[in-house]
Amino acid sequence: MAKTINQRMTAKLEGDFVVFLIGMRVNRFWKFHKWLPVAAAMPKMLKELSQKPESGFLGFQILGGITPVTLQYWKSFEHLEAYAKDRDGFHYPAWQAFNTKIKSNGDVGIWHETYKVNAGSYECVYNNMPKYGLGKVGELIPAIGKREYAAGRISHGDQ
Repeated sequence: MAKTINQRMTAKLEGDFVVFLIGMRVNRFWKFHKWLPVAAAMPKMLKELSQKPESGFLGFQILGGITPVTLQYWKSFEHLEAYAKDRDGFHYPAWQAFNTKIKSNGDVGIWHETYKVNAGSYECVYNNMPKYGLGKVGELIPAIGKREYAAGRISHGDQ
């Protein structure tokens, strides 16, 4: 188990960045041959991205459950889009396979949401947590003084 940081912390990240949420939903559990390849594709992509700092990929956090979600952080939308369209990366063939084998037949669902975040237009707090989320990809700093409350964390451009 990861070591917890037992004080209130916030994260600081220089400049603008992108938050990308992507997930899947198994709609027909018995059709393993349909959803298993979709589920197996994400770890390969994350490994590939983690080994390529030039890709603009900052990091990720996997959130489990019946509809698993991968929370990703990117330097820019342009970096994210370049990876999505890279025919030599793992994403493009996985995307093609999904659109060929599954399309809109209802067996397995996929979704994503993309958010462009302007510098200083976010706030976060972690207490008794290991490095997590934005705190995993940015610099963790104590949530004290002007950073003690959410309004202070989000209203100061020095985040």
